[in-house]
Amino acid sequence: MENKLHEMKAIIRIHGQVGIPQDVKETLDRLKIRKKYACVIIKEKPEIIGMIKKIRDYVAYGDISKEMFTELIKKRGKAIDKGKKIDFEKVVEEFFEKNTKKLIELNLKPFFGLHPPRKGIKSKVHFPKGVLGNNGEKINELIKRML
Repeated sequence: MENKLHEMKAIIRIHGQVGIPQDVKETLDRLKIRKKYACVIIKEKPEIIGMIKKIRDYVAYGDISKEMFTELIKKRGKAIDKGKKIDFEKVVEEFFEKNTKKLIELNLKPFFGLHPPRKGIKSKVHFPKGVLGNNGEKINELIKRML
């Protein structure tokens, strides 16, 4: 199970929508990160790694823990069909065992809207001095500050 956790990447858009090159904007749209401080959780694949390399100057990303993913769904998960309830434990298990497409099948939107981080961030500097780029395990602390 430990290997599967490190296949999961959290990507948070830090840069706004103004002044972004068209190819980067298209890549962000394909990942469904359309607004500032939007977050998506995806499985690590070669195609995704290529997309992340292209947008690394506009996003913060890293390996998300299962506990943080559970908390993210409970606090920020939105239902597609508001009439149906969301079973958080089932969503976590299905998502970590199967494919990303399951979020939609489990009545959950594939992105999460977050607050700006408490205590601020250096949004124009790469990690470790700022938040842009690969944050590794530190992405969990950033998400916690943004819930």
